[in-house]
Amino acid sequence: QVQPVESGGGLVQAGGSLRLSCAAPGRTFSSSAMGWFRQAPGKEREFVAAISWSGGSTYYADSVKGRFTISRDNAKNTVYLQMNSLKPEDTAVYYCAAGRYGLGSQNRHAYEYWGQGTQVTVSS
Repeated sequence: QVQPVESGGGLVQAGGSLRLSCAAPGRTFSSSAMGWFRQAPGKEREFVAAISWSGGSTYYADSVKGRFTISRDNAKNTVYLQMNSLKPEDTAVYYCAAGRYGLGSQNRHAYEYWGQGTQVTVSS
């Protein structure tokens, strides 16, 4: 398994949208759950969203439910995070992670490989 690589972060005004992508090459991608986590300055890394290996199940933190959508394209070994109605409190470094198992989880210990992160900054 190769380390995931995130892209798509940037600066956006409150109310705007961004789409993050995570390329995770490796023969186990299509059988692994994928997750997004974020970490703001001075805070612990927190769960944002996860998707099962097939894409049939998705999970969200309450703080992003209804605004963020996680999806995946197993043919491209890529997972996405569509972020709408962004708020200043969404500002953080966003990390993509490949799961140890096929089902999604909010537990960071269920993930084996982590990307380097991409910065998302939402201005008010």
